[in-house]
Amino acid sequence: MKRNRAGVTENISVSMPSELVSELRSRTGRRGLSGYITEAVRHQLAMDGLAEIVASHEEKHGALTEQEVEAARRELFGDENTEQGAA
Repeated sequence: MKRNRAGVTENISVSMPSELVSELRSRTGRRGLSGYITEAVRHQLAMDGLAEIVASHEEKHGALTEQEVEAARRELFGDENTEQGAA
């Protein structure tokens, strides 16, 4: 494990389709891959956590209403995205 500004890091190996790796490298360059993938994993973990919260809520209270979903969307993303959801 290595220590850097973000804390302790660990080298891992992952397998991905070649075309996906090529697209990643074209967007990030060789040095940017780790940072890009780290942020993508952080985002996915946050989305997984949100899905768990929603599932727990729905298990106790039933399905979310469209009004509850819109209120959550406004709180998370602001008013500008409410138009897109209605379109």
